[in-house]
Amino acid sequence: MNTLLFIDDEEGVRRSMARALKREPYRTLTAENGEAGIALVKENLARVVIVVSDYKMPGLDGLETLMAIGGMNPEITRIILTGYATMEAAIAATNQGIDGFLTKPFDNRQLRANIRDITVRKRLRQFVAEQVYREIERAPGALNPRFHDVTVLFSDIRGFTRMAQDVSPEVLADYLNNHYFTPMGEIAYAHGGMVDKHIGDSIMVVFGAPLPQPDDALRAVRAALAMQEKAREIDARLQTSGGLRLQTGIGIATGGVFSGILGSLRKKEFTSIGMAVNIAARLQHLAGGGEIIVSDSTWACVEKLGKGDGMQARQLAPTTVKGVDTPLTVYRVTPD
Repeated sequence: MNTLLFIDDEEGVRRSMARALKREPYRTLTAENGEAGIALVKENLARVVIVVSDYKMPGLDGLETLMAIGGMNPEITRIILTGYATMEAAIAATNQGIDGFLTKPFDNRQLRANIRDITVRKRLRQFVAEQVYREIERAPGALNPRFHDVTVLFSDIRGFTRMAQDVSPEVLADYLNNHYFTPMGEIAYAHGGMVDKHIGDSIMVVFGAPLPQPDDALRAVRAALAMQEKAREIDARLQTSGGLRLQTGIGIATGGVFSGILGSLRKKEFTSIGMAVNIAARLQHLAGGGEIIVSDSTWACVEKLGKGDGMQARQLAPTTVKGVDTPLTVYRVTPD
């Protein structure tokens, strides 16, 4: 069971915190000082997910304690508890990488809400658009592992390997970060997608995770159209500088996946795995520069919504995908 550790040298405060968190969905442990807290984390390294520590304590102070715990497992949410007199120190702690701070005396209800908010922000602030984050705030269980339907988008740069051999590392990093990952990621966020990961020069975006929406497929296709339009604009600018181009192929598929927080102790990510991911990756490989190829399931969702204005689809020859027994019907989508 996930565990929250509370560290404070005052026994009364430890008791109050334990009572306040009694109904929360995790086990609560307490420690009387930083050294004892660090020892408890070592004993429960795979289970402790949140540590709240008082700032002023004998021996190690709260900041030193949380910094040590972060070195043991950076995925642990670390929170400073402070009195109003030490607010400036708490803000400084946050600036040094602590995930948040709480003030005492505390109201039990507000305390629980603040701990949830800080924890969710730590896990999600790099994953999802702000509008999706606000929905997750209203549904704290959204990150729980589950099987569900999503729409997956893969984008990949055509000719990247060849281009990468002819430029310096500094130029290549600037090209990927500022001319590809950032503008395409912003388009994905604007359409409610979650950038799942970057794989080399590929971008994987999921629509419907952590929270599904009835128009996930439609928003994915609209995002793809906007991405290709943006790629054409960037490519036109890059042609004047010589050497680098931006021509991307995009594949989209809709279907069932497993989503959840996966990984090792020091590296975790909220991700989706399943056949829809495999099919989207396969369709991306089939797409030429500037093309968008979508699965039959994706286009059926778009047609069902009846809102595919501004786009049209042409059916292509069936394609085979590893793990799928029968050839898949696919479409090339273009602006209308």
